[in-house]
Amino acid sequence: MALGPRIRGIFGPYERHVAEAYRAVFLNIDALVDRIRQWAPDAKEILEVGCGEGAVTERLSAAYPNAQITAIDLTPRLGRLYAGPRERVRFLQKDVQEIARVNPNAFDLVILSDVLHHVPTEGRRALLDAIRRATAVNGKFVLKDWERTRTPIHWLCYASDRYITGDAISYLTRDELIRKIDDSFGRAARIEEAPIAPWRNNIAILVAP
Repeated sequence: MALGPRIRGIFGPYERHVAEAYRAVFLNIDALVDRIRQWAPDAKEILEVGCGEGAVTERLSAAYPNAQITAIDLTPRLGRLYAGPRERVRFLQKDVQEIARVNPNAFDLVILSDVLHHVPTEGRRALLDAIRRATAVNGKFVLKDWERTRTPIHWLCYASDRYITGDAISYLTRDELIRKIDDSFGRAARIEEAPIAPWRNNIAILVAP
């Protein structure tokens, strides 16, 4: 187990609060979901790729009370801290390639939040290509990631991700993120982008493939 879950486990029933406070140093999840809601207000079938323990999933279930949400991850801890309604949300320990193969063009909103920098460089194109195949005709894809910069907050974020999660991470610059999206979806599919509080390193990009 990575260092982060072990440390948070020490807090017992307060683990959820500690995890939320720690995450808020780098990302305002409510602001992210508000932006997603502005971009895709009518989504009914949502796929969250790399849901982790369910923090974003929980906000999505509240923001989209009429949507069915499929949240996937490879970690066995997926959805562990999720405290929202269960009847419209399913957690699956699967990768998006399998989802796209079984349910092509099935989701009118696909979300990839703070996942890409955890994926090995050689696997990023395949991941984004699978997301394209899973997205419905006229559907939308929102990628949110942390931009690599030469700032103190970036190095703090890097140290947190590298040594607390234990992953071998590799952040991209904004231009590198754009190229990755354009390679898989085409330039014309990239519609809009927005910074997400509290740091401008948080970039959300709307894609309509």
